[in-house]
Amino acid sequence: MNRLFRRKAITPYEQGAMETTLRRTLGVWQLTALGVGAIIGAGIFSGAGTAVAGGPNHPGAGPALVISYILVATACGFAALCYAEFASMIPQAGSAYTYAYAAFGELIAWIIGWDLIIEYAVGNIAVAVSWGAYFKTLVEGFGIHIPEWLATDYRTAFQGFQAVQTQGAAAAGAVAQNAAQAWTTAPHIFGLPIIFNLPAVLIVAAITWILVRGIRESAWANTAMVILKLAILGVFIAVGAFWVKPENWTPFAPNGWGGIASGAALIFFAYIGFDAVSTAAEEANDPQRDMPRAMMYSLLITSIIYVVVTVIMTGLTRWDKLGVADPLASAFVERGQGWAAGLISLGAVVSMASVLLVFQLGQPRIFFSMARDGLLPPWAAKVHPKYRTPHITTMLTGAFVAFFAAFANINEVIELTNIGTLFAFVLVSIGVLVLRMRDPDRERPFRAPLIWFVAPAAVLSCGYLMINLPWVTWVRFVVWLALGLTLYALYGRRHSVLNQEP
Repeated sequence: MNRLFRRKAITPYEQGAMETTLRRTLGVWQLTALGVGAIIGAGIFSGAGTAVAGGPNHPGAGPALVISYILVATACGFAALCYAEFASMIPQAGSAYTYAYAAFGELIAWIIGWDLIIEYAVGNIAVAVSWGAYFKTLVEGFGIHIPEWLATDYRTAFQGFQAVQTQGAAAAGAVAQNAAQAWTTAPHIFGLPIIFNLPAVLIVAAITWILVRGIRESAWANTAMVILKLAILGVFIAVGAFWVKPENWTPFAPNGWGGIASGAALIFFAYIGFDAVSTAAEEANDPQRDMPRAMMYSLLITSIIYVVVTVIMTGLTRWDKLGVADPLASAFVERGQGWAAGLISLGAVVSMASVLLVFQLGQPRIFFSMARDGLLPPWAAKVHPKYRTPHITTMLTGAFVAFFAAFANINEVIELTNIGTLFAFVLVSIGVLVLRMRDPDRERPFRAPLIWFVAPAAVLSCGYLMINLPWVTWVRFVVWLALGLTLYALYGRRHSVLNQEP
């Protein structure tokens, strides 16, 4: 038991940047761009529609979704302060995994490292699926038609087919009709329809190639995409403000507090990303100073954007018409502004590409840290001799995301990603308190203010959002953790570098 909870010393990471085989090239604004690039994506361009209109397992928030965003921003703000304190003390590529190793010991570190796969790799599956939907809409505006069976997942196609058969085409709606078309027009092999999301696979392959090439190239590509998507969201706000109908904000909260809480649990996905900054710690020029700043800057910028965009979106059309994969574009279509809908589709394509890039950047570096500690095989810690990137884990992560993005259902993936991320936030917030008690005199370049209020507030708020997720998501989460513990027992416990020491 003592070996399972041996803690990793913080001392080697103090007094400036640690030695690393990765290339240090990122400043505070590039780190901030990574945070903004990771946060603004499918959560607002796609997930907001489900949160506003609701679904079979959760009531819609309606125009009150703006309150949901404020609640989640507050919860993430508390967690971000805890992350920032850890990031300044332990400037190592590993994010919550590394922080948990220092605060709780190896077993909890493994659990959180395994859990982060849900946030980064599994979360990217949802982003890739959403990217594919917006890309299809965008190219159709230029007269290029992608067959439905090459742009959706098997389950959605089957459910759409069933809805049309039982309810009729008119009653089932346009979304179900398109899904049914995928089912009926797909080619068959051995009697089974061939249905998969080709655009999602191709974008993941392209992002993976960029990331293998180098961190400098990846950072510049991300910065360019962030500038473009912020400009397009600015157009959405500026143009949409002239077409807002105040009566669409009534009723403001059609499903009361239950809808607001459910909406907050769902759109939490929109805020995932500020912690991705910490995975690039070993590629930052001055991680102890710049990472805390970048986390807070990115969270503040995106929170303001989310609130304003939500107010405009729910003012353009009735809340119950926004339950689609592309709610911002649909809001403009409802107002007869097709050109603006096309521009929003372009913004979504660029936005979600930058999210894919940042998360695909983060996951391999977590594997890199775990392998360096012996919890994963040594090949996972190898760095490309020319590009100085963890190329093997980058390619494996890309293959994993591309495979499941071809067949996964976006709503289920988003819910699983949310619970995994919230769990990480809870453990990091508790870990800050643990180190404050165990090692109160240690130097902290960034010291979170009012920590005995901030950390418990992060735990309670994130815990509350976890409670509001569907029970089936909890079942999947427990199964995922059980699988991770099995792998630790079979490999990690036996090969741990820390446990080889006397």
